[in-house]
Amino acid sequence: MYRDNTLIPSEAVRLLALGILAGRPMPYARLAKEVRHFTGRIVGPSLDLVGAPLEVLKVEGLVAPADSGAKGEDAVLTVTELGRSEMRRLLASNVRPQVSDINKLIIALKMRFLHFLDVEDQRVQAELLHDISERELARLTDLRGHHGQEDGYLPEWLDLEIAQTQARHDWIGRLRDRLA
Repeated sequence: MYRDNTLIPSEAVRLLALGILAGRPMPYARLAKEVRHFTGRIVGPSLDLVGAPLEVLKVEGLVAPADSGAKGEDAVLTVTELGRSEMRRLLASNVRPQVSDINKLIIALKMRFLHFLDVEDQRVQAELLHDISERELARLTDLRGHHGQEDGYLPEWLDLEIAQTQARHDWIGRLRDRLA
């Protein structure tokens, strides 16, 4: 993790793999395909988000064959208790306030796997995401106020960004309120 308790890209992949396996055991090849599909649809193809992090899960004891006698690539993997603990730790991470492809991935992962946390931890994460969207909204609104009278398309683009951020902020607020 970064110093601000936010995930580095390999930890995002780790969270994705552990969350997928927490939902249902599957062979390594299928897990790798699911990880590539999800990350590719959220952030596009990325060399930072493929390969090595999945193999490390086995070495670190975070995943194991569902059948202790199974070996090789066809062995169905499942998340271990240590893996579940690691998944909860990663789900509890902060999210950086600025919009980036990695942040979008991390927020999507939280939304995909939040239900694996107890309700109080879900509420804490919803509150965190609500605060982040509020800061993002304030940043964009300030930028719009500063550049709102300029020629060009920036004011219109900022209006679009503000509307999208406001909608996300409102949705997260409703989620937070449901969890209260």
